[in-house]
Order: sequence, then C-alpha cells, then structure tokens
Amino acid sequence: MPKTPILLGILFITGISAYSQVTKSARSARYGALKVSRGKALIMCPIFEESKYPYQGIGFKVGDPFAFTYKFYPTKHWAFAVDAGKAASGLYNKYYRGNFDAYIPDTLSQGSGQNIQYLAHRVPADWFLEAKFLYQWDAEKISKGLQLYAGAGWQWRNTSLEYSYLYNPSNNPNDLGTNGQFTRNRFTFGPVVLVGFEYSYFTLPISAFIEVEMFTDTFLDPGYQRFQGGVGLRYIF
Repeated sequence: MPKTPILLGILFITGISAYSQVTKSARSARYGALKVSRGKALIMCPIFEESKYPYQGIGFKVGDPFAFTYKFYPTKHWAFAVDAGKAASGLYNKYYRGNFDAYIPDTLSQGSGQNIQYLAHRVPADWFLEAKFLYQWDAEKISKGLQLYAGAGWQWRNTSLEYSYLYNPSNNPNDLGTNGQFTRNRFTFGPVVLVGFEYSYFTLPISAFIEVEMFTDTFLDPGYQRFQGGVGLRYIF
C-alpha cells in the first residue's frame, strides 16, 4: 500500500484536530473573563455606598437576648439601633436564685422557729428594650464588606419571677411543712457599652453582625453587671 496517501491522511486528521483545539481555546478566551457592569457590581455589593446614605435595616438577633432589631444609618460612620425582645432567662438562674431571700413577702418573714426553704423558680416573662448609638469604621483590609463598630446606650428590663418554697412554721423535724408560691415583678435599667462587627458583602441587601455588650444595673441592683451578646441578620433598604 503506498505510504503517501497514509501520510496525507494523518496530516489532514492532525490539522483538523489542531484547528478544533485552537477554535475551542479562542472561544474560551473570549468568554472566560467576564466584564462586570456597574449594575452587576451593585448586585454583588448592593449596600452601604457612601453616596446613598441614609440606610435602614430591620432584622433579628439570637443569643442573650433574642430580639427584633432596627438600625438607622444616617452617615457612613454613625448609626442608631433599637432592639426589643426576650432575655435568655436560663443564663440568669443563679442570679435569680440568689435573690430568693430578698424577695420573700413580708407575710412570710422568718420569725422565731420558722423555716422557709427555696425549692425552685421559673421566669414567665423577661423582656427588654435597648437603644444605642454606634460609631462604625471600615475594615476592608481584613475583608471586603466588613465594618467594625463600638457604642453605648441604655437598656430597660422587666422580669416576672415565680418562686416555689417549703414553709415550716416550726423546727420540729416531724413537721413536713407546706408548699407555697409567690411572684415578683422586677423592673430595672442601666447603661450598656458594646463592640461588634457587621458584614455586608452578599448577593442580597442584607448584613450579618456579631456584637458583645456589658450591661450595668443602676436602679434595682446597683453595680450588678452582665455580659450579653448575639449574632443576627438585617435586611437593608
């Protein structure tokens, strides 16, 4: 069989293959690098453009407390937030247990030979309201869309407590005593200071945040302090 036709056939097939590869590579080069328009860029990072303040945000926070949250951003660096919700009562069990003796009603005041023992307590309601002013600054050197913030504010708390107790009118060990309950409503308030960060580089107009607060009671139990904090999301508009 002559070798020339065979060689021509191999060269033809090789040429077709090479052309096909070059064509595919050219198409890949043409479509591989996408040019992002300004409209598309806004979709990728749609909020907190300096020229478009003020912004507002509504959302929720989980932790201590669980709260619905509203935030107003009048300028790039200043913001005002209001949170309202329910405290994580389980984190305060030791504190509420320690208040039992102070909350015993006068009608059960321990006299000679009387004995009142704590049995348990529950918290039917533990609500709070908080308002705070914040200063924010960019941390894009760490991550695009990241802001750090710090601030101060004021917190109001209203808690309903229900205590169960064992009452023994005498020191006689054969007297089993009687069970009883009483309730207390405690309202207090005080300042908070906080730090946190907010991240907003999403494909939706939302921001995620984490913050830690220090609450100081100045009314009902002056000097009592408690760390609080949580994580949350806000829809920005």
